[in-house]
Amino acid sequence: MQDTKYLEIIKAPVITEKSQIAKSEGKYTFKVDPKAKKPEIKQAIEKIFNVKVTSIRTINVKPKKRRVGRYTGLTNRSKKAIVTLAEGQTIDLG
Repeated sequence: MQDTKYLEIIKAPVITEKSQIAKSEGKYTFKVDPKAKKPEIKQAIEKIFNVKVTSIRTINVKPKKRRVGRYTGLTNRSKKAIVTLAEGQTIDLG
C-alpha cells in the first residue's frame, strides 16, 4: 500500500544526453508529481531503489504555448528532481 504512494510521486526517469552525463557523477533525474516536496521525493527514491540520497534539487517546468491549427493551448506543467546519491551507489534504470 505504501509503495503505490511512492510510485505516484516518482513518475518516470528523464533520459537525455545531459542526464546521462550527470549519471556518471551519481546524479539521476526523475519526473515527479508537481505537488511533491523534497522530503517526500527523497523518501520515495530511497524506498523504491533501496539507495541513500544525499541531496535533491527540484525544477518546476512551466507550461509552453502550443498551437494546433486555429486552436491554442498550453502543455501540462511538470516538475523534475535531480537526485544525488551517496558515494558508490547506483540506480539501474534499464
